Amino acid sequence: MNYQTHCRWMEQAIAVAAEAGQAGEVPVGAVVIDAQGQCVAIASNRRQRDCDPTAHAEVLALRRAGHQLQTWHLNQCTLYVTLEPCPMCTGALLQARLGLVVYGADDPKTGALRTALNLPDSPGSTHRLPALGGILESTCRQQLQNWFRSRR
Repeated sequence: MNYQTHCRWMEQAIAVAAEAGQAGEVPVGAVVIDAQGQCVAIASNRRQRDCDPTAHAEVLALRRAGHQLQTWHLNQCTLYVTLEPCPMCTGALLQARLGLVVYGADDPKTGALRTALNLPDSPGSTHRLPALGGILESTCRQQLQNWFRSRR
């Protein structure tokens, strides 16, 4: 996929993240695209609303994509997410054998693809997860910073 396509899907993730932020959730959004370039799942953080520590956007999007495609094996799919996935979410992406993850902003505290940890390249990983970071990074970062600033 080209840069314009990546930006288009990241804009969708940013939009769903904004909705989450308005609902009191940390504004993170995720979109799963299949091999034909069709959206198969959209999700945002729902930890507060669902009282569920695992209700991160990425995990919810993977669940919905698996249900939609009737398989847990998502090697032909791409996940777009506004923030670099945490260790839990990266573990889920690895378990799903995801084809590619594209993210917006690095997460210096808990980013587990490259920034704080590099789980896909660790000896314990059974799947080499391709990742592309920095797509619409400033927009994604600003969205998060504005949300946290409004609550401090």
